[in-house]
Amino acid sequence: MLSQLNCLSRDVEGRYATDAELLFIAEYVKSYLRRLQTYQKLQEIEVTIVQQTHAKMQLIDPKLFYYGAEDVTSKWKQDTLRTLRYSAVAMLFNDLETLQEQFSSWPQIMRAFGAQQSCRVTYQLMQEVFKRQLSAQQADRLCPILELARQSLGSVN
Repeated sequence: MLSQLNCLSRDVEGRYATDAELLFIAEYVKSYLRRLQTYQKLQEIEVTIVQQTHAKMQLIDPKLFYYGAEDVTSKWKQDTLRTLRYSAVAMLFNDLETLQEQFSSWPQIMRAFGAQQSCRVTYQLMQEVFKRQLSAQQADRLCPILELARQSLGSVN
């Protein structure tokens, strides 16, 4: 939404926007209450989401929380919460472009620390947790955003 508004303001400089150009605003306004409710729900349950994702990952492979011999669980939790919050804001504002910009340097960092597999597993399992903790409509709104995070942060390139 923010990126779209920014583009619209550039595109219509010196003229009025057409109805077609303004359509995305009407669509956003129609979905705003549901987005806000989903955002608020995430605020309430973010710790539960991270804890359940962590527990599932521990069952799959506890080594996902190690960088060499160092336990990086606390760093994983910080990064996971940050990603969850960025994703929540992207969903609230319907703005994946800004989210992609926020993630722009993260893939290189994940590769440097060999954390791609951990990212792939984290955001795949978090989607499953969303489907249990949120309504189907809320999960459907958020899972594509987490999939973007999974693909971006877990890339091997």
